[in-house]
Amino acid sequence: MLSTQLEQHYGQPLRVARLGQGEAVVLLHGYPENLQVFARFAPALAADKHVIAFDWPGMGHSAAWPGGATPLLMARHLLQLLDDWQLDKVHLIGQDMGGQPALVFAAEYPTRVRSVVVMNSLLSADAETSWEITWLRRFGVNKLLLQHFPRLIFWRALHTFLPFGARLTPAEYDDMWATFRQPAVRQFIVRMCAGYEAQLPRLPERYRQITCPVLVLWAGQDKHFPVAHAHWLCAQLPHAQLAIVPKADHWMVVAQPAEVAAHVRSFYQTIQ
Repeated sequence: MLSTQLEQHYGQPLRVARLGQGEAVVLLHGYPENLQVFARFAPALAADKHVIAFDWPGMGHSAAWPGGATPLLMARHLLQLLDDWQLDKVHLIGQDMGGQPALVFAAEYPTRVRSVVVMNSLLSADAETSWEITWLRRFGVNKLLLQHFPRLIFWRALHTFLPFGARLTPAEYDDMWATFRQPAVRQFIVRMCAGYEAQLPRLPERYRQITCPVLVLWAGQDKHFPVAHAHWLCAQLPHAQLAIVPKADHWMVVAQPAEVAAHVRSFYQTIQ
């Protein structure tokens, strides 16, 4: 488990984990997880990097900030945090619903980002997804499920985000479930899903503005966002590097942290 502390930003608590020294690498999580999804992955990068993970405002143990929850607004929140932390330029790694804000941040604030790694994210409004994601997006039942059936969503994530036989540790499970079960967190996620869905068709224009190095790092067996999403993003960013982890599922930072970290470290060596 990552050692964490609560910081105050804009009068609200924000849970943060820090380890290592060197250039800053900021890890951006999705849902239903929190920063502890990177508990096995972050130490593998910390040998020569200052790795920072945080719970998004409104998720995990971080209180919500005023305003919406679109990728653009979450990128602005990230900018505010970097200013508070006095970090001039950082590497970003975003997975799941952390991928879109990472890419938008790189487009909007090019002088503040060294590189972006994006993993297993819903990046295109048209690319194929699992039947579950398609069904949730088409009929909007995610609001109902998030409000009334959190345990079902969490159980389904555990069984579709990890390969057969892989498990969260009891501490990882308890921490992630303790935050996801909070009604305020799930209400924020409902808003976030709506904000993402509304902006998704307009995001490719922003992606094409990105000039920093980008690694599109994808799980070869992601059950929800197949490799077609990775190829689609590389078509928008001809300069991007593509790497596939063949036997990985959605939470590859949990099940294959060393392999994922090796890809990231190799990518960093190409841009130094």
